[in-house]
Amino acid sequence: MKESSVDFNSLLGTFYVSRLMPDEMTNQTNHISVCICTYKRPGFLKRLLGELADQATGGLFTYSIVVADNDQLQSAKDVLSDVANTSTMPITYYVEPRQSIALARNKAIENATGDFIAFIDDDEFPPKHWLLTLFNACNKYDVDGVLGPVKPHFDEQPPTWVVKGKFYERSTYPTGLVIDWRKGRTGNVLFKKGILAAVEQPFRPEFRAGSDQDFFRRMIEEGHVFIWCDEAVAYEVVPPIRWKRTFMLRSALLKGSMEPMTANFGARDIVKSVIAVLAYTAALPLALMLGQHRFMDLLVRLFDHLGTLLACLGMNPIKDQYVTG
Repeated sequence: MKESSVDFNSLLGTFYVSRLMPDEMTNQTNHISVCICTYKRPGFLKRLLGELADQATGGLFTYSIVVADNDQLQSAKDVLSDVANTSTMPITYYVEPRQSIALARNKAIENATGDFIAFIDDDEFPPKHWLLTLFNACNKYDVDGVLGPVKPHFDEQPPTWVVKGKFYERSTYPTGLVIDWRKGRTGNVLFKKGILAAVEQPFRPEFRAGSDQDFFRRMIEEGHVFIWCDEAVAYEVVPPIRWKRTFMLRSALLKGSMEPMTANFGARDIVKSVIAVLAYTAALPLALMLGQHRFMDLLVRLFDHLGTLLACLGMNPIKDQYVTG
């Protein structure tokens, strides 16, 4: 299908006004484009846009929202229409019909007008000072970009084994730590748009997963510096479907299948995955005796390595572009 992009202004007319008066805007030299890629998550998207509507700026910057809908049926369109009727937040809406998170990210960047670009996932939401904290850290440490932690948020109480297994708790680091590319994620990040000046394709579509890590690898190799800011928290909504074992295992397979595409992957990594699959399989009965959280943790690791080996054999364990939930 031919690529298309839709500026939501053309669909609804001019539906936003600036948060600042013109004379105030002339004193604001910094603008942040907050990019959101979405795919069939209208409820999550609405929540996110609601939280973004009143971000603190400290008078240091203005901001606007760029939504890239990766659903050719435009499932996010009605949400944007509702927000337009109740918010003065500047928003533009585009459609990337080719199903690829990398292409959706590129679509958002292509239409970002800010001096800075921020990314946040459509199933996340930020506190009021999220953008300001990222922006201040970027200036304080004089770096090209800043990443922050993503912490789980449960609207419903999850099973005990999900909590004990810490399946949705991600690693955090001290503020100011210079990150390596394997810590690179686009779920909570702010970076200077200028680093993309010589980049034709920021995110490479051959990566169905992990295109963000590949992006940070290339940027860091070019000499750009990114640091961690542990105070710039965003929250990821974890709905009940993600507690299903099938969801976890499909996600692990997809993640593992992308590993052979990473830099420096070689025979040593294949041997490592073979040993891991054998060892984890043998350990499953013992893990089950130790509790469901131990069993599932081991099974997720097993499927991650299994996905790597299947990909090395030319097999695609997950046909879909997205493991949705």
